[in-house]
Formats: sequence, C-alpha cells, structure tokens
Amino acid sequence: MNKKLSRSFPILEWLGGYKKEYLSGDISAGITVGIMLIPQGMAYAMIAGLPPVYGLYASIVPQLIYALLGTSRKLSVAPVAMDSLLVAAGVSVLATEGTAAYISFAILLSFFMGLFQWGLGVVRMGFITNLLAKPVISGFTSAAALIIGLNQLKHLLGISLEKSNNVFEILYSAIQNIGGTHILTLVIGVFGIVIIKSVKRISASIPAALVAVIFGTLAVYFLGLEAKGVSIVKDIPDGLPSFILPDFSLGQLGEVIPLALTISIVAFMESFSVSKAIEAKKKDHKVRPNQELIALGMANVIGSLFQSYPVTGGFSRSAVNYQGGANTPLASIVSAILVGLTLLFLTPLFYFLPKAILASVIMVAISSLIDIAYAKELWKTNKIEFVLLFSTFMITLNFSMVPGIVSGIVLSILILLYRQAYPHIAKLGRVKGHHDFRNIKRFRDLEKWNEYLILRMDAPLTFVNIQYFKDYISREIEYNPQIQKVLIDASPISNIDASALIGLKELIDTLQEQKIELVLADVVGPVRDILKQNQLIEKIGEDNFFLDLHKAIQYLTCKEKGSQKEIVLQTEVN
Repeated sequence: MNKKLSRSFPILEWLGGYKKEYLSGDISAGITVGIMLIPQGMAYAMIAGLPPVYGLYASIVPQLIYALLGTSRKLSVAPVAMDSLLVAAGVSVLATEGTAAYISFAILLSFFMGLFQWGLGVVRMGFITNLLAKPVISGFTSAAALIIGLNQLKHLLGISLEKSNNVFEILYSAIQNIGGTHILTLVIGVFGIVIIKSVKRISASIPAALVAVIFGTLAVYFLGLEAKGVSIVKDIPDGLPSFILPDFSLGQLGEVIPLALTISIVAFMESFSVSKAIEAKKKDHKVRPNQELIALGMANVIGSLFQSYPVTGGFSRSAVNYQGGANTPLASIVSAILVGLTLLFLTPLFYFLPKAILASVIMVAISSLIDIAYAKELWKTNKIEFVLLFSTFMITLNFSMVPGIVSGIVLSILILLYRQAYPHIAKLGRVKGHHDFRNIKRFRDLEKWNEYLILRMDAPLTFVNIQYFKDYISREIEYNPQIQKVLIDASPISNIDASALIGLKELIDTLQEQKIELVLADVVGPVRDILKQNQLIEKIGEDNFFLDLHKAIQYLTCKEKGSQKEIVLQTEVN
C-alpha cells in the first residue's frame, strides 16, 4: 500500500487491517450513537436557531467524510452544543431566526469554517492546539454551558424569552416573564431531566436521551397535551438532505468569514482534545493534528453541500462510542446510516415530541461542561491561571462567546509575555563538598564569593527580557561594589534573538568599562553558534567559557592564587 496515500486517506490504514472480531463492536456502538444522535442532533439544531431536521442533516455526510479522512478511530463528528450556540450568536446578527436567509447563513458558515480548517491542515498548522490554555478552555466552556442552558429556559418553562448571549439579559428576561410559566411544559421538562439522569445512573450504554424522547412523545400523544398548550416539534421533513450549493449571493461575508475562522479553531480544539483523550486510553492508533484539520475541514465543506451546519467531534457521543465497543470509524458509518434511515422512514414518529424534552436533553448534556473542580484547584495552586479562567468566564458571560474566546487567547499570550519579560533569575552558591550550585534563597550553608556574582536565568534571552536581565545585573553590582566577575549559568538559555544580542553587547561593554569580566558556563550548542557568528566569543574572551560553574570557580580561584594547575575549559569554541 502506498504510504503517502494511506496517510492522506486513513481509511486505507484501518480498513486494510480490519478484523472480523471488530465488527460486532462497531455495529453495536454505531447503533447506540446513532440512536443517541437523533434527539441530540435535533436539540443542538434548536440551540443554533435552526429547525430540528438540520441537526439530522448534519449527522449524516460529515460522519461519512470523517470516517474516510480522520485519524481518530472513535471520534463521533456531528453537531455539538458549543458550536451550535456560536452559530446562533453569529448568525442571529445577520438574519432573523427561522427565516430562509438564517438557514442559508448557517450552511454558508459551515462551508467557510471547513475551508479554513482544511487550509490550516494543508499548511500544517496543527500546532494551534497549543494556542488555548486549559484555563481559557475551562472558563470559556463553563460560561458557554451556562449561556446554552439558560437559553433553553423558554422551552423548559414554556414562556417567551429573547434569545441572548448575555447571561444577565437572559435571567432578567426570565424573571420578568416567570409569571407566565406553563406548568405542564415545566413538568415535562423536569420529568425529562429526571429520566435522563436516572437512566445514566443505571447504565451509560442505554441511550437516556432517546428514553426521555419516547416517554415525552407518548405522554403528549396519549394525554392530548398539545391541546393544553405544550409546544411540540410537529412536522419534520422526511427524506435525505439534497445537494445544494451554499448561497454565496447573501453578502455580508465580512461578518461571516471572521466568525467562521473563530468557530473553526474552537471546533478543532474541542475535537482534538476529545480524540487525544480517547487515544491516551486505547493507544491503538495515533491522532495526527494536521490530518484532523483536513478531515474536519472536508467534513464541514462537503457537509455544507448537503445542508449541514458546522460540526465537530463531540465529547459525550465519542465517549459513548468508545464505551460501546467501537474499534474503527465503521461505527460512525453505521451511525450515519441509522440517521439516514430515520429521515427516510421515521420522522412522523417525532411529530408529538415536546420541545421541553429537547431542552432537557440539552441541559443535561451541557451540565458536564461546567468544571467547578478545576477552578477550585487553580485557586489553591495557581492564582494567575485562576484569574485567566475567571476573566475568560466573565467576559464570555457578559459579551458572548466570540469575545470571550478571543479575550482568553489574548490574555494567555499576555501572561506568557509577562513571564518571558520577567523570568526567574537565581543568585547561586555552591553546595559545600559538592560541585553543584543552588539558589541561595532556597538553600542554606552554600559557599559564596563576594567578588563573584553567580546567576542563572531560567529563560531564553529575547527582546522582552534583555533589559530586565541587564537591569538585574546592574542593581546587583550597585549593591555590591566588590563584584569583579559576573558568572552566568547559561544552561537554561536555549536561544538569543537579535535584540538580545544587541543588549548583550551593551552589557559586555558596560561591564568592561567597570573592569568586570563576564564568564559563561554550560553554553548550549545553538547559543554558542550564535555567539560565534556575532563575534561575541572573542568579545567575551575564549578563556571565559567553561564546561560548568564548578570548573569556572576552580579556574578563577586557582588563577587568582597564581596556581599553574591545568583546568579543562568548557568545550570547543572555535
């Protein structure tokens, strides 16, 4: 088999090694996830502001495309709660919910989102998985979960509420309209939550959402609850989604494209984190980020041609897929076929499905996204990271999800820059009777020399910290005029950029004017190359480079005593 071809089409990898014993697990998991997807897909379409049938449309073609191109063996690609709300947040400012234009914008968003993901994969930008720190993801998802859940209050309470991405606006509107609560609708919604929670406690393999859907539908049908004011789904168009090109004539691409880029990154982050978590448990396959971008991108692009709105890998479905015994993406193919059969033959069964049940499905699903335990852990162990989480959480709650995720990324970068600008610098002393050097603030009874300033900076020398490094040395020399030599343990300095080189030259000149020598120990190869290329080895002096600090101290003290003892210098400098 052509290795390059199989890497581009991972289906060739797993299909070529498919074993007969895999089949039962794939079929059972596929049926379980397919049954789960039917109510879940419809519920998530409601979050996105779309008719429920579009959740089913988005559960067919994307799954098939991902099975062809994806590298995760267990990931289930279909609508998810968070991306559905992002769709609603973005598209609601472009068109009125429920209109043909709104649906067209959602499908167009899927096309551009997929295009961005595919492009990022082609140019090998899979490293963007590192852009979002865990506190940002946690703060964002917790806030998004609250927004998603509270937006379902109108279906759970049977009242009219204005859709919003601001939690406080939703709560204020709910308080104003609480008097109009439809008791029967509320009872059905609470009943749905109780059923789902109870069934999950009995067995995770039972499709709890479907059980709630069946009970809710039967209750409405046999008790005539529609006539008593309970809102139901009603007609769901039957038949498979048609091939229709996205409507590029809608305009407003200036609003669609930035939203598509944002969702494409968020969706990939969510999907990749799920697939990596499953990979770590099973360890029977390797998830490749660039290929994942291509697979998700094509799933969205081709899915949009069949009336799909944005999709990605979902945590709950993938977990069920894994627990259900899925061995290969054949399970996703089975799920897609089951959803397709539902559209062809079973849509009339969902006519009496109460919207309150779909709201209960959503509320239970998103409750797991609120991670209070992680916030408590950060509060105890890392206050800065907690502030990052809390800031992302509050910005998302107040200004919607796109500003929340963007602000989280910006704050992460600012914290990273701050830490780079003010890295840890340790003054060192030698452990008595040993060759090792340690921080004098952390260890007692270390050997010290008043005439030597011995330092270790735990970061590369860059444009953001070179001034801090210079100022630190200047202050130490000012406080201790006895200093004759500045010794640097350079082992943590992995790089020196152009701006830092200029600053280092200035530091050397300043020290030489004060008749103070700069001595470097344990310089790594790439940094030594940079120093050599910029003539700094000659400027510092080849005799001032040592293998380690012990050799440096040994040489300097012997030299000052006039000893002829030979000292082995650091390494090759020529």
